[in-house]
Amino acid sequence: MGTPDFAVPSLETLIRSTYQVVAVYTQPDRQAGRGRAVTLSPIKQLALSQRLEVVQPDSLKASSAIDRLNSFTPDLIVVAAFGQILPPEVLALPKFGCLNVHPSLLPRYRGASPVATAILQGDEVIGVTIMLLDAGMDTGPILSQKEVPISAEDTTGSLTVKLAQTGAQLLMETLPLWIDGSIKPRPQDDRQASYSKVIAKSDGEMDWRRSTVELWRRVRAFDLWPGCYTLWQGKRLKIGEAVPLDRGKTGEPGKVVRLPQPGPAAVGIETADGVLGLIRVQLEGKREMSVEEFVRGHREFIGSHLL
Repeated sequence: MGTPDFAVPSLETLIRSTYQVVAVYTQPDRQAGRGRAVTLSPIKQLALSQRLEVVQPDSLKASSAIDRLNSFTPDLIVVAAFGQILPPEVLALPKFGCLNVHPSLLPRYRGASPVATAILQGDEVIGVTIMLLDAGMDTGPILSQKEVPISAEDTTGSLTVKLAQTGAQLLMETLPLWIDGSIKPRPQDDRQASYSKVIAKSDGEMDWRRSTVELWRRVRAFDLWPGCYTLWQGKRLKIGEAVPLDRGKTGEPGKVVRLPQPGPAAVGIETADGVLGLIRVQLEGKREMSVEEFVRGHREFIGSHLL
């Protein structure tokens, strides 16, 4: 059971393994983009390419959905970013339970956005947990964990790719040990638990009164969704890539300045305590480009104030 790209490596490893994948569950097809075209989830695309049976229930709570799942007589259900809560009837169905591939070192960052939250918090390490699902939100006992370092260049996108690969490897290491009884589930310490929230579109709006490091982390954390943006001449200017620069407090947050060269960035925006150097930007309705190319076409950008 999975839906986005994060789940793909886990399904790929299961397909290549000696285990039999009897069905693949994913979210219903959605309309996306300006043309509202129907798009298939990455997991559905992979499953169809391998001629696996695909099931896309709106909910697993209906008795008909549970009966359909029961017809597959699964010994084990693997879950990776499926997008639905499994009801108790589903959790109790397979002999070896429902295992979840979660991209954090539980009980740290339970919830919807563990990868982005780790970047926002400035963590140097994240990881993957294989856990036995229970009725709570990421509260089940832990079977195995593996750490993954976070580099200064990592975004939610790049880090999710690393975690997906690590999760697939850890799943394959864990499954035989779980099935033969070698692993004893370890309850989570709820006193150490922390949570990650659902990220809203409004979270991407830049407040230049924040610190440089915090703004830089937000650009990296929100690269997949919703993207970081500011307003310039009444249009959204998306910041695709940036670098933090320490130039001391300026007192003019939001002012666009030209930066001395050579340096990591040619243009920056003053913040509460320094400058955020811009690398790549995208003006509303236009393609993404380097900030140098953008300034060549919009020379009035230098010296302006962003909202």
